[in-house]
Order: sequence, then structure tokens, then C-alpha cells
Amino acid sequence: MSKKIVSISSKAFEEKIGTFVSSLEIPFKDITNYCLAFIHRSVLNENIIHTPESNERLEFLGDAVLELISTELLFHAYPEKPEGELTDIRSALVRGKNLASIGLKLQLQDYVLVSKGELLAGGNTNPYIVANTVEAFLGALYLDLGYGEAKKFVEKYVYSTLSEILEKQLYVDPKSYLQEISQAKYSTTPTYEVLKESGSDHSKSYTVGVYIGINHIGTGIGSSKKKAQQEAAENALSLQETWEKEMKI
Repeated sequence: MSKKIVSISSKAFEEKIGTFVSSLEIPFKDITNYCLAFIHRSVLNENIIHTPESNERLEFLGDAVLELISTELLFHAYPEKPEGELTDIRSALVRGKNLASIGLKLQLQDYVLVSKGELLAGGNTNPYIVANTVEAFLGALYLDLGYGEAKKFVEKYVYSTLSEILEKQLYVDPKSYLQEISQAKYSTTPTYEVLKESGSDHSKSYTVGVYIGINHIGTGIGSSKKKAQQEAAENALSLQETWEKEMKI
């Protein structure tokens, strides 16, 4: 199932990524796409490494693979749970915040190639970039070794966070929870506004702000408007004590 997408010229980079993949006990066949998984789009205009594309297409694929595998695992593990609750739990599993935490534990930030400007701004540790790299890496793994090995990776590193998610009720939909708070305290519903769009047509990135009245209370970034809204709501909840003191209604 392995497919070469791009020829990466840096032998040292290939060896570095090969060592990393092997450390995860992944019996890779072709290192090419794994290398591509760590190429952030910001390097395309710099002579850091020879590559005609970034990891965005792999991220697009990995996102779908992750959602399918997570759905399958939850479907069989919780036959008594209704569709709505399973959807909320799955959202918490694949949410950018959770993936970024997983990626940082795996130290993916040490391998991501970003532009000099992005690096100075801490880009390789940016949660959004790290989360996207996790998805791109999964996409590469799926192309190289197929569904079975991709599922093993998800079970080991992503699905294993489920117990904490359930224990802390992190699956509670942040948008719904924020709406409850807003309606109870301020008699109004939060609104969401797209602040920025970037990326190519097949791999968009959205930055969304969430507001209560005129008050900007949180910001989120995601590969879809829905994901960005979820991240914005979660960000707002984490900053609740701050914006409640400054609220103007």
C-alpha cells in the first residue's frame, strides 16, 4: 500500500526520521512519506530541504483515518452508548488539544521542519502544528503499512487517552457548555466569527473567534470551521475567570 509522493533529498533527514519511526517500533517499508509528514508548509519557500509539497495532504488523509479508527473502536467498546454520546467522546479523542499533547509526548516537535521565522515564533511547538503533524504521520503510516498498523498506532497513543477523557468528562461538548454558561449568566448565546483563512483549497486552516456580545473571549484554529469553533470554545472556557472580570454587556 506504500506510495511515494515526493523525493526528499536530505539523506541526513531521512536517517533522522527513520531512527524516530523505528523507535516507535513501526516496521516501515518506505521512509518517504514519514519524512513528508514533518514538512510544514512554511518551509516551501526556503532552501531547507528539497520538496515540492508540505504535509497538508497527508494531514488530510490522517484526519480521516483517525476518525474512522476511533469510531470503530468506540462502536465496539460501548454498544450501550447512543450515537450522540459516542460522537462527543470521539471528538474529545481526536481534538487538536489531545493530539498536540500526544505529539509533544512523542517529541514530534524535535523533527518538524518549519521556516526560520516560524521557528523563532515557537512554531515547531505550536499545538496546532504538532496536532497536524500527528495526523500527517498517521496518514504516512496508513499509506506505508495499511489500516492494521495505523490502528495499532491509534490504539497505543490516541485511544489510550480515553480513560482520562472519561474520568475528567473532557468529552463534554465545549460549545454546548459555553452556551449554557452564557445563557445562564448573560442571557445571550455566544457567536463565532472566522478571523482568518489560510492554506490550499484541499487543506484549509481556519482561525475563529468566539464572542459574548462584543467581548472576544476565545480563539481557536482548526482544519474546518467546526473544529476551529470547538477549539475557540475550549479556549474560552480555559480563560473564563479572566474574561468574566472584564465582561461588558
